[in-house]
Amino acid sequence: MTQPWTVGVEQEFLLVDPESRRPVPLAEAVAEHAGASFDVQRELTPFQIEVATPVCHSSAELAEQVLAGRRHLAKAARAAGGALLASAVPPLGMTGPPSITEDARYLRMQYTHRKMLAGQGVCGMHVHVGVPDRETAIRASNALRPWLPSLLALSANSPVEEGQDTGYASWRSIVWSRWPVGGPPPQFTNAGHYDALVSALVATEVVLDPAMVYWDVRPSTHVPTVEIRVADIPLTAKDAVVIAELVRAFVRTAADSAPTEPVNDVLLRAAYWRAARAGAEGQAIDPRTGALVPARDLLAELLAFGEDALRDAGAQDLVRGHLAAVAEHGGGAAKQRRAFLNGEADPADVVDLVLAETTADIA
Repeated sequence: MTQPWTVGVEQEFLLVDPESRRPVPLAEAVAEHAGASFDVQRELTPFQIEVATPVCHSSAELAEQVLAGRRHLAKAARAAGGALLASAVPPLGMTGPPSITEDARYLRMQYTHRKMLAGQGVCGMHVHVGVPDRETAIRASNALRPWLPSLLALSANSPVEEGQDTGYASWRSIVWSRWPVGGPPPQFTNAGHYDALVSALVATEVVLDPAMVYWDVRPSTHVPTVEIRVADIPLTAKDAVVIAELVRAFVRTAADSAPTEPVNDVLLRAAYWRAARAGAEGQAIDPRTGALVPARDLLAELLAFGEDALRDAGAQDLVRGHLAAVAEHGGGAAKQRRAFLNGEADPADVVDLVLAETTADIA
């Protein structure tokens, strides 16, 4: 049984050729080399691989496991003749063909959703927070809705695709928004309301099963956790830990806070677009007011809301210091863009930067 306020992280990565720096379909070989000592899973395309941490209690434990998972997969990728890349889209080349992992469920998705799957070999990070029950998960989902664009902006790490600057800090989120049940979740009355909506989506064949409900927050159907899926795969392990700890602190604090008024769905969608466009360095839409404000101001407010929970988890200094560094130097997307421009718009330089940062030390 998962204890309340624990945290676990799933990280999705691209696999690239060390020489060409383009995606290569090595997931099967990498999984074999990885063995069973880590929770390694194949993804939608054979150019992707995922590793999950065990359930973690402390911030130090989470940091250790996030970095260990990255290093283990990087070693397995090298053994398979590839390299592990923490970028949410491939800066050079594309994930195809072959496009789909040889798995019955993925092949069925290809049949039902057709060309929409093209280009969906993108990589995100999913954070699982232990909660007392599913009703708490629903309250957390409702409370998180206004803050999902801020978390997306903080994680943004996909500005360059197929050798070109997309003009977006998070191109992954734009690609992912094609899904009929992607992006921000609706406001739910209770867990029964969530279940009824999911049942209707399955019954109408919009999704194959409840696992294909890709809202950026969703309660687990079998364990007491809430899953937050809004982030790009962060550039570094430290980025990943900071986002996970911010999420955990928010969920824990929101569980004991009074419900807030639902935000307007149109403004929330607009805030998502703005976050994808500008990242953590630009202007953001506050979906509670519709005002245009610096993204860093909303991140500071998010930090202040969960500060007590961050202190309890031993993550306050880590998160505070990281947000200050992002405010000064930018996040993953800004670092990718600097490498792109410093190399006179050479996407190979972006790949080299990301390869170096993927398994960089947390300290």
